[in-house]
Amino acid sequence: MALTKAALGKLGLWTFQLDVQPMREAQKFAAQIEELGFPTVWVPEAVGREPFASTALLLSATEKLILATGIASLHARSPMTMQAGWKTITEAFPDRFLLGIGVSHQPAVEGFHGGNYDKPYSTMVKYLDAMDRGLYFAAQPSAPPARALAALGPKMLKLAAERTMGAHPYFVPVEHTPIARAAMGPDALLAPEQAVVFSRGASEARAIARGFMKTYLGLPNYTNNLKRLGWTDEDIAGPTDALVDAIVAWGSLDDIQARIKAHLDGGADHVCVQVLSPDPTKVTMDEFRQLASLIPSL
Repeated sequence: MALTKAALGKLGLWTFQLDVQPMREAQKFAAQIEELGFPTVWVPEAVGREPFASTALLLSATEKLILATGIASLHARSPMTMQAGWKTITEAFPDRFLLGIGVSHQPAVEGFHGGNYDKPYSTMVKYLDAMDRGLYFAAQPSAPPARALAALGPKMLKLAAERTMGAHPYFVPVEHTPIARAAMGPDALLAPEQAVVFSRGASEARAIARGFMKTYLGLPNYTNNLKRLGWTDEDIAGPTDALVDAIVAWGSLDDIQARIKAHLDGGADHVCVQVLSPDPTKVTMDEFRQLASLIPSL
């Protein structure tokens, strides 16, 4: 067998909340998320846990939950090490691990890893080539390992479709989704992240959203993508209410469902929802339960 788009489900979670819990607690929360009916959880790599170790521990605490990295930075490990971790987890947990790979961002690459962010597309091509020819003499996975790319622009989206299962766009408004689908063709996985705030109050919701957006609006790959979509320097500098509302869905469960459906209608196969809250150290299980109620209707 092989990991399929259908196995990921139409709705998953993207969360850093498990990283800030002690691992034993994170494992318990992962089991609860599985019980709610979510098929897939995405976990990041930046300033939190090492994602191969983290996903292996979370997988060991669950029975069928799929774990995906959103994303594992190629600058954090050599191609041979990346493919060894990929195959190790896939062998241990067949059809339950999706390796999302990305070039990350210049401040992280050069500041955290001492790397060179020059020519990210060419870097990715060379990295995938090196992964594919890397030696691995351990027990082989019984199922083909699955990978996807963090992709925003047309070249990286096309590469994702050609060389991997598909793409995981992050920090994108809905209008990016049909563009990404057109760039990749009909068959590749398209799994955008969608940040949400459960709140009916505009001021509160937008304040939480702006706090979340602040870091990302300082990263050129995200702002350049927004400009390709028609957003202006003035929108980004604010950010304006219009841009905040485009990036972060807020309001009732019906409002959030409408945004998820807009991505699916635009060509997404899977939407991974990131729940924002005033307390980033808290696991928002109440909101996760509400989201889980949407799964049967999507």
